[in-house]
Amino acid sequence: MRPLQDICVLDFSTLLPGPFATLLLAEAGAKVIKIERPGTGDEMRSYEPKLGTDSTNFHLLNAGKYSLSIDLKAENSFEELRHLIAQTDVVVEQFRPGVMDRLGFGYGRLRAINPRLIYCAITGWGQSGPKSTTAGHDLNYMAETGLLGLSRGSDGTPGLPPVLVADIAGGAYPAVINILLALLRRERTGEGAYLDVAMGENLLPLAYWGLGEGFAAGDWPQGNDALVTGGSPRYEIYRTSDGRYLAVAPIEDRFWNNFCSLIGLPESLRGPDANPHVVKSVIKDIISSRSANAWSAIFGGRDVCCSVVASLQDAVSDPHFAARGVFDRMIVAGGRTVPALPVPIARCFRTGSESSAPRLGADNATLRRRESC
Repeated sequence: MRPLQDICVLDFSTLLPGPFATLLLAEAGAKVIKIERPGTGDEMRSYEPKLGTDSTNFHLLNAGKYSLSIDLKAENSFEELRHLIAQTDVVVEQFRPGVMDRLGFGYGRLRAINPRLIYCAITGWGQSGPKSTTAGHDLNYMAETGLLGLSRGSDGTPGLPPVLVADIAGGAYPAVINILLALLRRERTGEGAYLDVAMGENLLPLAYWGLGEGFAAGDWPQGNDALVTGGSPRYEIYRTSDGRYLAVAPIEDRFWNNFCSLIGLPESLRGPDANPHVVKSVIKDIISSRSANAWSAIFGGRDVCCSVVASLQDAVSDPHFAARGVFDRMIVAGGRTVPALPVPIARCFRTGSESSAPRLGADNATLRRRESC
């Protein structure tokens, strides 16, 4: 039995946070029905590159789901979805606060039909507060929660994050966690729930160490001045002689001692009283004297917590991932196949080796039947 095989989800969301969350639910067995606008559907369908008629991004985020195209602004839209609302377990939406109410699909109206409903609203800043209706993207949430400031380099310039942390770690994952908690509580009490998932505030726990230093000691990190932001030679990126980079993270003494011995760092620079700027400068010169492959050979099989910085292309070819079958499952579309997104759902909860995303409105006829959920 798949854990969520009897759970029905109506997904009103588009792009990334909501679709990623409902992908996790679908991978665990839930029946996820995408509610899409006629004609264009989820905006993600139009992105490049394409896999068949829709974007690869859309296929990665929506494999294994169903598609129902309906104009939510039409007068009869609520009545067309009433039977699904009455049967469904979870609703996911990510409009700005108030939009679903104006469309006639707010929590109060849906709960009147289905008191056991779990309604999850994903927004940037939550359903209340001064910023609740402020538009934003991942970079804005990172900036305004202080996380981007922690990425300042030696010249004080913040670094541009290479991944969409707010959408996934601040939105999708908290949504899934709370949906599962709500399902567990409903099993015991019969009660539904309204879940207010705010991506911005959900980023703050990721900086737990900085919050701890600030709240407890009044020592608020500014970037490039703390252990994991460039303030220590034990957690730094060093350039090699061939223009590649080493990610060096021998934080604990047992790793640090091994590292220092292998690179030949002078004894006077190994202790806690050594000037970190001087130590970093010396290590920089040492690392820059050899190639990345040479350092890999030196560090190979030794506990030093040092890695060559890989490209994404190199990473997906890593024999370790191949041995674990990380990219074994496939997405099929347009006569082509690509590896499915390796989402963190245990393999014992998943089935099949291939899947595909739905065509826009592919399930309209089936889902309009009374028994469709």
